[in-house]
Amino acid sequence: MTKNKSQAIQCPECGAEIEISEVLSSQLEKDLRKNLQAENDSKLKAAVDKVKQDVAKQSTLEIKDLENQLKEREDESLVLRKQARELEAQKEDMEDEITRRVKDGEKVLQTKLTDQIKQSLEQEKATELLDLQSQLDDKNKNLAKAQELELALRKQARELEDKQKDLNITLERKLDEGRKEIADKLAEKYANEENLKLKEKEQQIDSLRKSLEDAKRKSEQGSQETQGEALEADLESKLRVQFPHDEIAPVSKGVRGADIIQTVINLQLACCGKILWEAKNTKTWTQGWIQKLKDDQLATGANIAMLVSVTLPQGMTTFAQVDGVWVCSPSSAIPLVSALREQLIAVNFAQCAGEGKDEKMEMMFSYLSGDEFRQRVEALVDTFDSMTLQLHKERRAMESLWKTREKQIQRISTNTTGMYGDIRGIIGNSVQEIKALELDDGLDLLDAPAE
Repeated sequence: MTKNKSQAIQCPECGAEIEISEVLSSQLEKDLRKNLQAENDSKLKAAVDKVKQDVAKQSTLEIKDLENQLKEREDESLVLRKQARELEAQKEDMEDEITRRVKDGEKVLQTKLTDQIKQSLEQEKATELLDLQSQLDDKNKNLAKAQELELALRKQARELEDKQKDLNITLERKLDEGRKEIADKLAEKYANEENLKLKEKEQQIDSLRKSLEDAKRKSEQGSQETQGEALEADLESKLRVQFPHDEIAPVSKGVRGADIIQTVINLQLACCGKILWEAKNTKTWTQGWIQKLKDDQLATGANIAMLVSVTLPQGMTTFAQVDGVWVCSPSSAIPLVSALREQLIAVNFAQCAGEGKDEKMEMMFSYLSGDEFRQRVEALVDTFDSMTLQLHKERRAMESLWKTREKQIQRISTNTTGMYGDIRGIIGNSVQEIKALELDDGLDLLDAPAE
C-alpha cells in the first residue's frame, strides 16, 4: 500500500517530514515488546513451575489435557490470525477512505477549511490507527502468548514423553531384575533338589561300599565269633546231609556247653548214643578246650566228644584222640564221625544182642584197631578232601562274583561323580559342595611325587 502525504507531519524546527504511523508503530511496538517480554517471562516461569508440579502428580492425564489445550490454542491462534488479517484489511480500507475523502475535499474546498479537514481527518485517522494498532498489538500479544504457551506445551509434552520413556525403561529394568531374581531362586531351588538327590546317591553308595567292605572283611578275615559260627553252621549242615536219620540239635547261644549234640539213630530208629561237637576257628591252638569239652561231655552224658578245629595241636595233621577227646580238622570231621557213628551203632547192636557180648566187643575192638578200619577212614578222608577242594573252587567263584559287584559299585561311584561334575559345570557354584566328591584340603596334585 502506498504512503500518503497526509500520514506525515512536519517538524517545526528542522522542517523534516515524519511518518506518524512509523513513529507510533515503532514506539508502541518497542514498549509493547518490552512489557510483553517481562509479562511473558513471568507468566512463562509461573506456568512452567505449575506444569512441573502438575506433571509430577498426573503425568498421563496432563498429557491428554495438554493435548486438548494445545488443540484449543491452535484453534485460537488461527482465529487471532484471521482477526489480524481482517484488521489489516480494515486499516487499508480506512486509509483508502481517508485518501478518497481528502481528494474529494481538495476538489470541493480550496480554502482554509482544507487544512482543518485534514487535521480533523488526520486526528480521526490517528485515533483510529491507534485503536487499530492497539487491537492489532493485542491480537499479536495474544498470538505471541498463544505461541509461547504452545511452545511451552510442546516442550512439556516432549518432557512428559521423555519421562514416560524413562519410566518405561525403569520399569523394564525392574522387570529384568525381577526375572533374574526369580531365575536365581529357581536355579537355587533346582540346585538344592539336585544336591539332595546327590546326597541320597552318596548315602546309597556309602551304604553299598560299607556292605561290600563288611562282606569282604568277613570273607577274608572276619571275627573269631563270626568265623566260629560259620564253621559251626557248615558242620551242622554237613551232618544233616550226611546223616539224615540222626537228630542234630545246635546248642542255643548263651547256654553253657558245646555247639552241637548229635543223637545217633540206626535203621531201626533206635537211639544208639550221643556225639558232642565243639567247633573252633582260630589261628592258635588252646589246650584248655579239651578239658572244657570233657566237662560238657560229662554234663550231657555224650558217648563221644568231637573237637573240630582249623588249627590242630603241634604234630597232628588230620585227626587224633587227645585225652579221650577226638580232635580233627574240618575236612576230617565227617569221615571220622562216620566211623565213630558206626562204632556206636555196632556197640548198641551188640548190647541188644545180649549174647556173645564179650566176644563181639573184642571183635569190635580188633576191628577198630585194625588196618581195615584205618583204610576205610583214610578213604573217607580222601573223599572229603576232594569235596574240600570243590568247596574252595566255589569260594573262589564267589570271590570273583564279589569282585564283579565291587567293579559295578565303582562304576556307580564314577558315574555319580561325573554327573556331579556336569551339574556344577552347567549351574556353577549354585550347587552346594559335596565333600565326598571334592579334593581333600591341602591336597595338591602338582606336588604329588612322580611314580
